[in-house]
Amino acid sequence: QVQLVESGGGLVQAGGSLRLSCAASGRTFSSYAMGWFRQAPGKEREFVAAISWSGGSTNYADSVKGRFTISRDNAKNTVYLQMTSLKPDDTAVYYCNTNPPLLAGLSSWGQGTQVTVSS
Repeated sequence: QVQLVESGGGLVQAGGSLRLSCAASGRTFSSYAMGWFRQAPGKEREFVAAISWSGGSTNYADSVKGRFTISRDNAKNTVYLQMTSLKPDDTAVYYCNTNPPLLAGLSSWGQGTQVTVSS
């Protein structure tokens, strides 16, 4: 079964940092661009950051540019999102997936990891 499992979320004060991880299993994702997405209560899921298959190219939503850093370790089949200078508006469930989503045999989104930023 091909799946992605997100972890590393939690409750943090504004200005704090968190590092999210996304562990892939069931196949290697090293040939796929990967992304982080988030969904806040009452809002649609939105793009946060993406990284090319090699890690040599990244892009970010304007709202997180300069604060978040996406990276990957293809040997570990894992993608990371380092989040700094967190704001209450960053509160959401964070998901990883291929970019575009639902490639590589993925049939659904994972459970995500909750990030809550208090003011």
